[in-house]
Amino acid sequence: MRILHTMLRVGDLDRSIGFYTEVLGMKLLRRKDYPDGRFTLAFVGYGDEADNTVIELTHNWDTDSYDTGTGYGHIALEVDDVYEATEQIRQRGGKIIRDAGPMNAGTTIIAFVSDPDGYPIELIGRK
Repeated sequence: MRILHTMLRVGDLDRSIGFYTEVLGMKLLRRKDYPDGRFTLAFVGYGDEADNTVIELTHNWDTDSYDTGTGYGHIALEVDDVYEATEQIRQRGGKIIRDAGPMNAGTTIIAFVSDPDGYPIELIGRK
């Protein structure tokens, strides 16, 4: 068994695809409209779905925004240098919600960014 994807409901699919591809450097792997269900699915990631875990962005055509809730945590991305990645994301227009630095009660370097719908994404330095 393996993890295939994490699904996020998004209010503006094109804006979200732009964030994940242009700001975080993922690739749009596939996108399909489901007119009978009034939704579109788009899959983004750093590599082919056959070998990598990806993110499924679900856009329900009649919904503009969602409450992320209190039970949702975050997506985590490993990066070579958290300080450099944070600066690159900032320069590409990404919203930094916690600057790079050691985690609370630890030494691992982390940062947090927010996607356009408010979902937090943790950047963790490669060990």
